[in-house]
Amino acid sequence: MDLGVRWTLHGDGRTPAPGAVVRPDERLSWPRTAGLGAQHVVAMFGASFVAPVLMGLDPNLAIMMSGVATIVFLLATRGRVPSYLGCSLSFVGVAAVIRAQGGSSATVTGAVFVVGAALFLVGLAVRRFGARIIHAAMPPIVTGAVVMLIGFNLAPVTASTYWPQDQWTALFVMLFTGLAVVCLRGFWSRIAIFLGLVFGYALSWALDRIFGKIHSADASGKVTDHWRLDLSGVGQADWIGLPTLHGPSFEWSAILVALPVVIALIAENAGHVKAVGEMTGDNLDDKLGTAISADGVGSMLSTAVGGPPNTTYSENIGVMAATRVYSTAAYWAAAGFALLFGLCPKFGAVVAAIPGGVLGGITVILYGMIGLLGAQIWINAKVDLRNPLNLVPAAAGIIIGVGNVSMEFTDTFSLSGIALGTLVVITGYHALRAFAPAHLKTQEPLLDEGTSSYDTGGTEGDQRAKS
Repeated sequence: MDLGVRWTLHGDGRTPAPGAVVRPDERLSWPRTAGLGAQHVVAMFGASFVAPVLMGLDPNLAIMMSGVATIVFLLATRGRVPSYLGCSLSFVGVAAVIRAQGGSSATVTGAVFVVGAALFLVGLAVRRFGARIIHAAMPPIVTGAVVMLIGFNLAPVTASTYWPQDQWTALFVMLFTGLAVVCLRGFWSRIAIFLGLVFGYALSWALDRIFGKIHSADASGKVTDHWRLDLSGVGQADWIGLPTLHGPSFEWSAILVALPVVIALIAENAGHVKAVGEMTGDNLDDKLGTAISADGVGSMLSTAVGGPPNTTYSENIGVMAATRVYSTAAYWAAAGFALLFGLCPKFGAVVAAIPGGVLGGITVILYGMIGLLGAQIWINAKVDLRNPLNLVPAAAGIIIGVGNVSMEFTDTFSLSGIALGTLVVITGYHALRAFAPAHLKTQEPLLDEGTSSYDTGGTEGDQRAKS
């Protein structure tokens, strides 16, 4: 059985020829492949650092399990879809809501485990029936609105938790990160979040040396005198050791909050597979269902031991575009490096020491970017917001999600924020569509240009037979 772990040497193994690319089943020399793998790890570091910290989970375990998830993904797709699976930021808001309701880390990972299982089942359905089932149930207006409310629901976390810890550091980190994203080119722009973290560390250290302790809220919310950058835990941490593991705990209230994120993950995977297919020149339509299922399995494995969920990373697409190297061997190397980092507790202690002000500056941009991805989905699909059939459910759901509106059904059961907003968008759209006049139901094709071939065949087997 071909697992996609055999690669032919590209040219002389040094650099791609002018105009040529290193295909997924090719590789450069092993030292260069290892170097590219390290570059992929650096590219995903920024978001993968921030995600577990914001979710209150072990960053060492997060990095290690991202390597495991990447290996699972590469094996499942038979090495045809070069991709790194890093920690998903889409669940940060979910984790914040669950913890605000009194949930523990086990409750968070239990809820996310169920989302991973749901994503796995969606992938199986796509393999069997084709991607049309996704777009029939969740057209772009629905998908975009859900992604938007998930991102913007996080605004109060930045405003009330991170920014007040050190407003001036937050401001300067925000400005630096924004400049890095906009002004830097190529690989450097892809690691702008990582550069923002490094800048924030250095700035916090310098401010501590110059001005001493700051009088503000600390990570627990208590106003006190404290150092901006506290590295005491780094010195106490070992160089080698296993990360902290814990099992998931399942609570219906937490699961209902987390389930809407499956919509964002489906959109991320579909966009990733499409982008990689266009870059490599391969028709990867037949791998969409497998990619979605593999992402679900990777998230289930991670959350089963106490880690965060994973998703495909656009940062690594940028690295491939800049280097023209699409070899999956580089991703195997990246996964290996991630496993090694996960076994270094001192590395995790450095990540856990990220100052609150630094997180404030970065999350202002990061959370906003997550929300605006929803708008990008609308733009790409040419969603007409002049149509009240699109406008009404999206408007209502977004306000409910962003404003954290709550509905109490009984003394022990309620829906609010992300869960309620998603429910309003999905049910509202389909209910209104059932009663809307015919002229409002005219819409763009269910799949945008470049993926319309899903409508020409049902299963992955059908697609392979036609190719």
